[in-house]
Amino acid sequence: MNTLNTAPLAPLLDRLFAEADAATSPAFAALSHEERDRLMHSKTDYLHLYGLMKDLWLPVSRETGLLLYMLVRSTGARNIVEFGTSFGISTLHLAAALRDNGGGRIITSEFEPSKVARSHEHLAEGGLSDLVEIREGDALKTLSTDLPDAIDLLLLDGAKPLYPDILDLMENRLKPNAFVVADNADFCPAYLARVRAAQSGYMSIPFADGIELSMRVG
Repeated sequence: MNTLNTAPLAPLLDRLFAEADAATSPAFAALSHEERDRLMHSKTDYLHLYGLMKDLWLPVSRETGLLLYMLVRSTGARNIVEFGTSFGISTLHLAAALRDNGGGRIITSEFEPSKVARSHEHLAEGGLSDLVEIREGDALKTLSTDLPDAIDLLLLDGAKPLYPDILDLMENRLKPNAFVVADNADFCPAYLARVRAAQSGYMSIPFADGIELSMRVG
Protein backbone atom coordinates (compact mmCIF):
# COMPACT_ATOMS: atom_id res chain seq x y z
CA MET A 1 0.00 0.00 0.00
CA ASN A 2 1.34 3.41 -0.97
CA THR A 3 0.03 6.75 -2.13
CA LEU A 4 0.78 6.03 -5.79
CA ASN A 5 -1.26 2.83 -5.96
CA THR A 6 -4.27 3.76 -3.83
CA ALA A 7 -7.22 6.14 -4.04
CA PRO A 8 -7.51 8.99 -4.67
CA LEU A 9 -4.30 9.12 -6.70
CA ALA A 10 -4.36 5.82 -8.59
CA PRO A 11 -7.74 6.36 -10.32
CA LEU A 12 -6.85 9.99 -10.92
CA LEU A 13 -3.67 9.02 -12.76
CA ASP A 14 -5.55 6.46 -14.84
CA ARG A 15 -7.96 9.17 -15.92
CA LEU A 16 -5.23 11.74 -16.61
CA PHE A 17 -3.15 9.37 -18.73
CA ALA A 18 -6.29 8.58 -20.76
CA GLU A 19 -7.00 12.28 -21.24
CA ALA A 20 -3.38 12.86 -22.26
CA ASP A 21 -3.59 10.14 -24.90
CA ALA A 22 -6.72 11.71 -26.37
CA ALA A 23 -5.48 15.32 -26.47
CA THR A 24 -4.88 17.02 -29.82
CA SER A 25 -3.48 20.34 -31.02
CA PRO A 26 -4.51 21.43 -34.53
CA ALA A 27 -2.07 24.35 -34.37
CA PHE A 28 0.87 22.07 -33.68
CA ALA A 29 -0.32 19.43 -36.16
CA ALA A 30 -0.38 22.06 -38.90
CA LEU A 31 3.35 22.70 -38.60
CA SER A 32 5.65 21.14 -41.15
CA HIS A 33 8.15 18.56 -39.97
CA GLU A 34 10.96 21.03 -40.66
CA GLU A 35 9.31 23.78 -38.63
CA ARG A 36 8.64 21.43 -35.72
CA ASP A 37 12.26 20.36 -35.72
CA ARG A 38 13.47 23.96 -35.84
CA LEU A 39 11.24 25.02 -32.95
CA MET A 40 12.15 21.98 -30.85
CA HIS A 41 15.82 22.96 -31.06
CA SER A 42 15.40 26.73 -30.73
CA LYS A 43 16.54 28.61 -27.63
CA THR A 44 14.62 31.72 -28.68
CA ASP A 45 11.23 30.44 -29.91
CA TYR A 46 10.42 27.93 -27.19
CA LEU A 47 7.62 30.07 -25.73
CA HIS A 48 5.96 30.17 -29.15
CA LEU A 49 6.34 26.40 -29.56
CA TYR A 50 4.85 25.54 -26.19
CA GLY A 51 2.07 28.04 -26.78
CA LEU A 52 1.13 26.07 -29.89
CA MET A 53 1.19 22.90 -27.81
CA LYS A 54 -0.80 24.26 -24.86
CA ASP A 55 -3.55 21.69 -25.38
CA LEU A 56 -1.11 18.78 -25.48
CA TRP A 57 -0.32 17.17 -22.16
CA LEU A 58 3.27 16.12 -22.94
CA PRO A 59 3.37 13.80 -19.91
CA VAL A 60 6.06 11.44 -18.80
CA SER A 61 5.28 7.81 -19.56
CA ARG A 62 3.82 5.54 -16.90
CA GLU A 63 7.20 3.83 -16.65
CA THR A 64 9.01 7.13 -16.18
CA GLY A 65 6.49 8.16 -13.54
CA LEU A 66 7.19 4.96 -11.67
CA LEU A 67 10.94 5.56 -12.01
CA LEU A 68 10.54 9.03 -10.50
CA TYR A 69 8.54 7.63 -7.59
CA MET A 70 11.15 4.93 -6.96
CA LEU A 71 14.09 7.35 -7.09
CA VAL A 72 12.48 9.70 -4.58
CA ARG A 73 11.46 6.90 -2.23
CA SER A 74 14.76 5.05 -2.36
CA THR A 75 16.86 8.16 -1.70
CA GLY A 76 14.60 9.60 0.98
CA ALA A 77 14.41 12.82 -1.04
CA ARG A 78 12.87 15.90 0.54
CA ASN A 79 13.61 18.76 -1.89
CA ILE A 80 12.77 18.41 -5.58
CA VAL A 81 12.83 20.88 -8.46
CA GLU A 82 10.91 20.25 -11.67
CA PHE A 83 11.24 22.14 -14.95
CA GLY A 84 7.99 21.77 -16.88
CA THR A 85 4.81 21.02 -14.91
CA SER A 86 2.42 20.72 -17.88
CA PHE A 87 -0.80 19.16 -16.50
CA GLY A 88 0.99 17.77 -13.44
CA ILE A 89 1.30 14.03 -14.10
CA SER A 90 5.00 13.89 -13.27
CA THR A 91 4.44 16.25 -10.35
CA LEU A 92 1.83 13.89 -8.92
CA HIS A 93 4.29 10.97 -9.03
CA LEU A 94 6.97 13.03 -7.30
CA ALA A 95 4.58 14.35 -4.68
CA ALA A 96 3.25 10.86 -3.94
CA ALA A 97 6.79 9.75 -3.17
CA LEU A 98 7.37 12.75 -0.91
CA ARG A 99 4.16 11.95 0.93
CA ASP A 100 5.33 8.39 1.49
CA ASN A 101 8.74 9.68 2.59
CA GLY A 102 7.02 11.70 5.30
CA GLY A 103 6.95 15.08 3.57
CA GLY A 104 9.03 17.52 1.59
CA ARG A 105 8.72 20.19 -1.07
CA ILE A 106 8.52 20.31 -4.85
CA ILE A 107 9.17 23.56 -6.68
CA THR A 108 7.95 23.30 -10.26
CA SER A 109 7.62 25.80 -13.09
CA GLU A 110 5.12 26.17 -15.95
CA PHE A 111 4.64 29.20 -18.19
CA GLU A 112 1.19 28.32 -19.64
CA PRO A 113 -1.51 29.69 -17.27
CA SER A 114 -4.17 27.16 -18.32
CA LYS A 115 -1.84 24.30 -17.46
CA VAL A 116 -0.98 25.86 -14.11
CA ALA A 117 -4.69 26.04 -13.26
CA ARG A 118 -5.34 22.44 -14.27
CA SER A 119 -2.29 21.22 -12.36
CA HIS A 120 -3.56 22.89 -9.20
CA GLU A 121 -6.87 21.09 -9.69
CA HIS A 122 -5.18 17.72 -10.16
CA LEU A 123 -2.93 18.17 -7.13
CA ALA A 124 -5.94 19.07 -4.99
CA GLU A 125 -7.87 16.06 -6.27
CA GLY A 126 -4.92 13.83 -5.46
CA GLY A 127 -4.57 15.30 -1.97
CA LEU A 128 -1.02 16.49 -2.63
CA SER A 129 -1.29 20.29 -2.94
CA ASP A 130 0.49 20.95 0.33
CA LEU A 131 3.73 19.48 -1.04
CA VAL A 132 3.95 21.50 -4.28
CA GLU A 133 4.69 25.09 -5.22
CA ILE A 134 3.95 25.87 -8.88
CA ARG A 135 5.73 28.95 -10.20
CA GLU A 136 4.06 30.45 -13.25
CA GLY A 137 6.27 31.98 -15.93
CA ASP A 138 9.52 31.43 -17.79
CA ALA A 139 11.59 28.97 -15.76
CA LEU A 140 14.79 30.88 -16.48
CA LYS A 141 13.31 33.51 -14.16
CA THR A 142 11.03 31.55 -11.85
CA LEU A 143 13.71 28.99 -10.97
CA SER A 144 16.50 31.50 -10.54
CA THR A 145 15.71 32.49 -6.93
CA ASP A 146 14.44 31.13 -3.62
CA LEU A 147 15.49 27.53 -4.08
CA PRO A 148 16.45 24.96 -1.44
CA ASP A 149 20.11 24.98 -0.47
CA ALA A 150 20.26 21.22 -1.10
CA ILE A 151 18.29 19.67 -3.97
CA ASP A 152 17.81 15.89 -3.92
CA LEU A 153 16.34 15.44 -7.39
CA LEU A 154 15.95 17.60 -10.49
CA LEU A 155 13.49 16.72 -13.26
CA LEU A 156 14.02 18.36 -16.63
CA ASP A 157 10.88 18.09 -18.76
CA GLY A 158 10.32 21.52 -20.30
CA ALA A 159 11.79 23.19 -23.38
CA LYS A 160 14.62 20.86 -24.35
CA PRO A 161 17.16 23.48 -25.55
CA LEU A 162 17.06 25.04 -22.07
CA TYR A 163 18.24 21.93 -20.22
CA PRO A 164 21.85 23.19 -19.86
CA ASP A 165 20.61 26.60 -18.69
CA ILE A 166 18.30 25.13 -16.06
CA LEU A 167 21.10 22.83 -14.91
CA ASP A 168 23.31 25.91 -14.54
CA LEU A 169 20.75 27.40 -12.14
CA MET A 170 20.64 24.24 -10.02
CA GLU A 171 24.10 22.75 -10.19
CA ASN A 172 25.62 24.34 -7.10
CA ARG A 173 22.58 23.27 -5.08
CA LEU A 174 22.53 19.62 -6.13
CA LYS A 175 23.46 17.38 -3.23
CA PRO A 176 26.20 14.80 -3.70
CA ASN A 177 24.53 11.76 -5.30
CA ALA A 178 21.50 13.83 -6.32
CA PHE A 179 19.69 12.54 -9.40
CA VAL A 180 18.94 14.54 -12.52
CA VAL A 181 16.27 13.03 -14.77
CA ALA A 182 16.00 14.55 -18.26
CA ASP A 183 13.04 13.55 -20.43
CA ASN A 184 13.50 13.55 -24.23
CA ALA A 185 17.11 14.53 -23.68
CA ASP A 186 18.02 13.47 -27.22
CA PHE A 187 16.50 16.79 -28.37
CA CYS A 188 19.38 18.58 -26.59
CA PRO A 189 22.74 17.15 -27.69
CA ALA A 190 24.56 19.87 -25.75
CA TYR A 191 23.01 18.64 -22.51
CA LEU A 192 23.92 15.03 -23.24
CA ALA A 193 27.48 15.97 -24.11
CA ARG A 194 27.77 17.87 -20.84
CA VAL A 195 26.53 15.22 -18.43
CA ARG A 196 28.27 12.37 -20.26
CA ALA A 197 31.67 14.07 -20.50
CA ALA A 198 34.58 12.78 -18.46
CA GLN A 199 35.21 14.93 -15.38
CA SER A 200 31.75 16.48 -15.77
CA GLY A 201 30.82 15.74 -12.18
CA TYR A 202 28.11 13.33 -13.27
CA MET A 203 27.62 9.66 -13.87
CA SER A 204 25.06 9.40 -16.65
CA ILE A 205 23.29 6.69 -18.62
CA PRO A 206 20.52 6.67 -21.25
CA PHE A 207 17.31 5.11 -20.05
CA ALA A 208 14.01 4.05 -21.64
CA ASP A 209 11.77 6.48 -23.54
CA GLY A 210 14.53 8.99 -24.21
CA ILE A 211 15.34 9.47 -20.51
CA GLU A 212 18.84 10.43 -19.45
CA LEU A 213 19.48 9.48 -15.82
CA SER A 214 22.41 11.27 -14.22
CA MET A 215 23.85 11.32 -10.72
CA ARG A 216 25.83 14.25 -9.34
CA VAL A 217 29.17 12.99 -8.08
CA GLY A 218 31.36 16.09 -8.18
